[in-house]
Amino acid sequence: MRWSSLDEGKLFSRSSSEEDQDVNKRISEVIRAANYLAKRKIGALIVFEKETGLSDYVESGIGLESKISAELLINIFIPNTPLHDGAVIVRQGQLMAAGCYLPLSENPFISKELGTRHRAAIGMSEVSDAMCIIVSEETGQISLTMNGHIVRDIKEESLISKLFEELKPKAKTKEKNPFLKWRGRSNG
Repeated sequence: MRWSSLDEGKLFSRSSSEEDQDVNKRISEVIRAANYLAKRKIGALIVFEKETGLSDYVESGIGLESKISAELLINIFIPNTPLHDGAVIVRQGQLMAAGCYLPLSENPFISKELGTRHRAAIGMSEVSDAMCIIVSEETGQISLTMNGHIVRDIKEESLISKLFEELKPKAKTKEKNPFLKWRGRSNG
């Protein structure tokens, strides 16, 4: 699959906040790396921490605490380098660690076509709310796991949309009293 280059910071023209633009930039870097790796059939596993803390898995790898860049992601996953065999874990827009060990799914219904990288991504999404991107070294296909499910050979637009939806900053509600909205309703 050939993915087009993305104009950094302009994934969503309606995105106006600085936080949204930062998310767009990070997504653009991940997509650029995934595109490069997929084209060359270089396997990769990128995990995005959400609400469930992944500190134990971060500690299983080599600490990075680095800015997300396509170049760094590509370099990490180049075969026969020290970090290429594990997962990269992203926390709040930062590459926290590489070469991380993840739990493998024991789901007997997972296709036999899927290898360890895919089983690890599914396993991580079963034990946490993490979202994982997988690049297959066999097919070059890019897949996404969430909530114990995998979407294989996900299309670029769908992946960008799901990443933005899941990674954008959550709106902060300034509701003082949750009963105020309820009070105004009539029951009769």
